[in-house]
Amino acid sequence: MSETELIAEAVGELLRDRCTAEAADEAERVGWAPELWAELSAHGYCRIGVPESAGGEGGTVAHACTVLEQVGRAGAPLPVAEAGLLGGWLLAAAGLPVPPEPVTTAPAPGVTLQAGRLRGVVHRVPWARAAGQLVMLTGDQVVTVDPKTVPIRPGANLAGEPRDTLVLDGVVPSAVSTVDVTEDDLFVRGALSRAALIAGAAARIREITVRYTGERVQFGRPIGKFQAVAAHLVRIAEAAETAAMACRTAAANAGTGEPSISDVAAAKTVASEAAGLIAAAAHQATGAMGMTREYELGRLTRRLWSWRDEYGGDRMWSVRLGEYLIDSGADALWPALARGALRHPTHT
Repeated sequence: MSETELIAEAVGELLRDRCTAEAADEAERVGWAPELWAELSAHGYCRIGVPESAGGEGGTVAHACTVLEQVGRAGAPLPVAEAGLLGGWLLAAAGLPVPPEPVTTAPAPGVTLQAGRLRGVVHRVPWARAAGQLVMLTGDQVVTVDPKTVPIRPGANLAGEPRDTLVLDGVVPSAVSTVDVTEDDLFVRGALSRAALIAGAAARIREITVRYTGERVQFGRPIGKFQAVAAHLVRIAEAAETAAMACRTAAANAGTGEPSISDVAAAKTVASEAAGLIAAAAHQATGAMGMTREYELGRLTRRLWSWRDEYGGDRMWSVRLGEYLIDSGADALWPALARGALRHPTHT
């Protein structure tokens, strides 16, 4: 087995055992699942992709996205993307240590650092109320803040995951460091993280929908045998596989460096479009059962609907991809297509 397959198997097994429906419901009530975080963090899975020198576990962007696929598959209410691929990466790039507690980050275009104090409002910060450190990029500087020292306006996305607002009114940052990355670099990584989460949730939705339509019997045969229902299953399978392929290709091409805009634009376009298609087809195939609170499908589709728009939806990223290809010129079109087409990593 490859390293990505081993990671997928280990993380998947842990989350299957620990991320139960009861744990997910409790997390929506309190804001997150601290016991599940402690378990995942103790095994070193929350900071894969962050250099060991900064307090991470090492590994590549593909390894980090493999973890996120399993998090998405389980619908685990944890800030794993923020702790590793995003916030942990920012801290490492700035030469700052990654703390053991959860880290979060979010685009902060309106925040300024003047005379050693931060001013501005940061909107829709994932898991801010659970984080021990908020990491932001202001210009060419990475700044860190303890979220517990600033006013937080609680908020949530459709899946019940915290998306809080932080008001920075003269707050003195805990640390400041100059860094050679841009806000767009962070945004690109954020889009890739959501594509990976979508790919994981999509794979699980395909499994439970196929199982349900194979077990549910009407007129003497499983409903999955009816042509109309089978068509929904085909659409789900096609979209789920395409989303996974696009995400894994973008992550594999990045290696230990930065994901390319063209790869991520393609991955997020495909994943966000697939999210809506899969959710609709799965609910059509499962009918009223799919809408019940106790059934797993609703928990996952609410996440698809939330993640498809975070860090840009399919329309925004398809425009960016088109602009990138136009700016690159005709001679660069085939090499760009071939780079993705010739590398389609797969793992279970």
